[in-house]
Amino acid sequence: MLTGLVIAWVIAVPILTSMQPVAGGLTLAAHTLAIWRTQVRFIGAGAIAIAAIYTLARLAKPVVGGLVSTLAASRARGSGDDRDRDLSPGWIVVLTAACLLVAAWLAFTFARSTALAPSAVPLTLIAVPFVLLGGFLIAGICGYMAGLIGASNSPISGVGILSIVLCASTIILAVSPTPETRPALVAFALFVTAIVFACATISNDNLQDLKTGQLVGASPMRQQIALIVGVAAGASVIPFVLNLLAKAYGFAGAANIGVVAPNPLPAPQATLISALAQGVIGGNLEWRMLGIGALVGVGLIVLDESLGSMKKLRIPPLAVGIGIYLPMSATFAVVVGAVVSHWYDRRARSMPNPGRAERLGTLVASGLIVGESLWGVINAGLIVGFSKDAPIGLVPEDFALAPWLGMLGFVGVIIWLYGWMLRQSAKAR
Repeated sequence: MLTGLVIAWVIAVPILTSMQPVAGGLTLAAHTLAIWRTQVRFIGAGAIAIAAIYTLARLAKPVVGGLVSTLAASRARGSGDDRDRDLSPGWIVVLTAACLLVAAWLAFTFARSTALAPSAVPLTLIAVPFVLLGGFLIAGICGYMAGLIGASNSPISGVGILSIVLCASTIILAVSPTPETRPALVAFALFVTAIVFACATISNDNLQDLKTGQLVGASPMRQQIALIVGVAAGASVIPFVLNLLAKAYGFAGAANIGVVAPNPLPAPQATLISALAQGVIGGNLEWRMLGIGALVGVGLIVLDESLGSMKKLRIPPLAVGIGIYLPMSATFAVVVGAVVSHWYDRRARSMPNPGRAERLGTLVASGLIVGESLWGVINAGLIVGFSKDAPIGLVPEDFALAPWLGMLGFVGVIIWLYGWMLRQSAKAR
């Protein structure tokens, strides 16, 4: 990600900014951000797309092998080994057909309620095969990577970029956009891609759970039944959480009516994917920047493979692409966290029980991630309930040092936590 930040902000932004004069009325900072938002991040999108295709090619063999082993295990049902038993192929077909019927109904209902009503049927006939094929491929890629190294390293952003470009391109082949239907076509492409994204995110969770179950000798079939229930439970809760966040903070780029907090939540991935859909359907997509990004992606793949063959520190192309297209505010903290993790791991190796120190570090980092997410939802509830931007604020809003106090407090807690973990590991024998 640090490499991506350097490519974006040290190389691409200065070059492109020097080639284009500042528009009237814009400050240099605003002009620079506009260059990054409208051009540089598309370089990142192109790099991620190429890296995603490369990942798909590498994962073709294990994905096919997984399907073959699932079918083989179903034929060996009589062996009685519960650790190697999946849902039967018949049930998989039935559940797949049911999901496709739901997707078809959603797509048709969505299209019929817009200016695309006359084309609702052909658009639905396009959407359903796209959801089936695209959802299968993306679920295979993202789920495999999530099971291998965790959901946080899943290439969902990269394959999502490919998905929206392919979806929008397919739709305009069937329905020619007009000024009246163009916004509806963009919305429909995003809606269908959202279903494909749901396949990817669910596969991330499921494959991590199934991997954990395999490690402890669980029954895959019983896990799969529980995961189906979990999907239904999540779908019944998530809309309420998102509505709460929308009422409290709002989302960048949305209408955000009735929002209490003044600063909307950033949505960089959603913004980029929306821009790609608008560019493909509107005919003004930055193909040149995507092409440059694709060349950057090829170079990163060659560099990564070369470093791997030399047993050197590798630079994953997907992570570099994410560093290019995500805002620095979202990625720089990850770089800082990686530096802290590297420092802690080096110290932990000198401890009497380095394995315990590593586990403690992982647990604390996981707690920080989950705690921040849970607190965000709790705080949103307090904001909406009290109709106040900072319901538990401890200092006046106009206090200039308030952000610095918050940052120093956070850094102090991190230092204390990691120091405590090192002391606990030093005591362990």
